[in-house]
Amino acid sequence: MIVLIASSCSKKSTGGGGVYTAQPPVDKNWQFETTPMWSDEFDVNGLPNNAKWGYDLGGGGWGNNELQNYTNVLDNAKVEGGNLVITAKKESSGSMNYSSARLVSKNKGDFLYGRIEARAKLPAGRGTWPAIWMLPTDWAYGNWPKSGEIDIMEHVGYDLNKVHVTVHTEAYNHSIGTQKGASQTVSTATTDFHKYRVDWTPYAVRGYIDDQLMFTFVNEGKGYAGWPFDKRFHLLLNLAIGGNWGGAQGVDDSVFPQSMLVDYVRVYKMIE
Repeated sequence: MIVLIASSCSKKSTGGGGVYTAQPPVDKNWQFETTPMWSDEFDVNGLPNNAKWGYDLGGGGWGNNELQNYTNVLDNAKVEGGNLVITAKKESSGSMNYSSARLVSKNKGDFLYGRIEARAKLPAGRGTWPAIWMLPTDWAYGNWPKSGEIDIMEHVGYDLNKVHVTVHTEAYNHSIGTQKGASQTVSTATTDFHKYRVDWTPYAVRGYIDDQLMFTFVNEGKGYAGWPFDKRFHLLLNLAIGGNWGGAQGVDDSVFPQSMLVDYVRVYKMIE
């Protein structure tokens, strides 16, 4: 996912005219607490828990030429049968031809480092683009991609069961051909639940599928352009339709409605 948000860029002064030389951090093999510091088990039917989730609302493409209008209605986001169900529908919604939902934990669940995991079953069908991801809460280094993005799980329906884990920074992003990420085929991603996880420490962002390491992005110690991941981030759960990536091979309207089911989201504190 990509988001376009205007923000001012902050700069740090070294003072005294000295030359500041950043040093790569040392991997201290941080561990994580075994009880979540923040979680949603999605065990109360109805609308998602508003103490933990808000909504991004509206259409307009979301910086990616996406085709959905995001709503906060039960038809698009509900808790049912022990799962969060985010459903995209082919229908007139706002000024768009599809409806869906995008839940955000901003100002209700904001984190600096930790183990973040979600167990989910993904939608199928050309044109679907589900994601479990993180964005900066404060945009301290400026607008996208300067303040960073962590994609815990992304899937595009035309490339069935191929799951992606990605980071975006000013120095490393697809718009300049330096994207850092990894993908893995999960043969039952759209028919069964799987665990998607990142372990985020001062040294690295590591991505896992079903607890198997499949991606490592190391902090090179060269400043925010390569590592903006020293500020608070929050969670997003959404199902986009179409867009530059999700719609690269068109949208199959016959597949709708389609849903992403999320069994739980859990965040574990990093032990200092």
